[in-house]
Amino acid sequence: MTAARPTLDEFRAAAERLRGVCVRTPLVPLHEDEPRPRLWLKVETHQPVGSFKLRGVYNAVAQLDPAARGRGLSTVSAGNTAQALAWCGLELGVPARSRMPDTAPQTKIDAVRRYGGEPVLVPAAELFRFLAERGWEHEPYAFIHPWIDRDLRIGHGTMALEILADLPEVEAVYVPVGGGGLIAGVGTALKLLAPRVRVVAVEPTTCAALHASLEAGRPARVACKTMCDGVAVPYITDEMFPILREVVDDVRLVPEAAVRASIRRLALRDRLVVEGAGALALAAALADPAAPAGRTVCLVTGGSIDTATLVDILNDDSLG
Repeated sequence: MTAARPTLDEFRAAAERLRGVCVRTPLVPLHEDEPRPRLWLKVETHQPVGSFKLRGVYNAVAQLDPAARGRGLSTVSAGNTAQALAWCGLELGVPARSRMPDTAPQTKIDAVRRYGGEPVLVPAAELFRFLAERGWEHEPYAFIHPWIDRDLRIGHGTMALEILADLPEVEAVYVPVGGGGLIAGVGTALKLLAPRVRVVAVEPTTCAALHASLEAGRPARVACKTMCDGVAVPYITDEMFPILREVVDDVRLVPEAAVRASIRRLALRDRLVVEGAGALALAAALADPAAPAGRTVCLVTGGSIDTATLVDILNDDSLG
């Protein structure tokens, strides 16, 4: 799945493939009390499934052998990839089955079902064991790996083409990281088109597998407990590590309180509802003096947050 590095032609072909399926999401300035924008937001919550995941999942599914696709689709997901897979299954008329942690937000479980997908809830340890042991090789469905699938990464990387078209002077892009599929795609495309752009990986302080891996010089496993369920991956795979080491220029870690503050700010000042992982990039850039004013883009990756969690954050005046 991780053979040759994607080419610029492949990213451009994916962009054409996604035309009419995914939204060409806007790059909008963060609302601030000054006339010129300091930070720009790539608002992927506007996608049909509420997150960027549809880009990669559809690009991968669309290129499957029709006979394999007809047997049904499967993946492993905290929720957003599962929603994207269910959407694709509904669009293409095939079953879509996703293993999800039994701690997944009910919002995400319900959304998968609304699209006609089948969520299979299992303990997180079993989910990661399934991935580590390549359990998908023993099931009839066509499996879309949420991180290492090459076509999935290429689909995610189409975001980079849009960012450079809308803000050619961009100098830094902040990207939330879980398993690494998003930043691998976006980072690879940026390095092909504009190698000057800094690719900044962002992780929760309490689930920082990429940071630990880069520090160790090899894939590492960490303890992981975070409200950012969309990036709650406790390790970096052997397949992803060399790609991430190549495309990532910096790593920033974000405490949970800063994530909550970022969610609140986006809701109250920018009228954007985002989940924990979707708020990570902004939280990091706001705290980073190295973020170039007016030329920094933060990926707002998803908006599937449980209502109770959102209400609790909005009522927390201590967050500012």
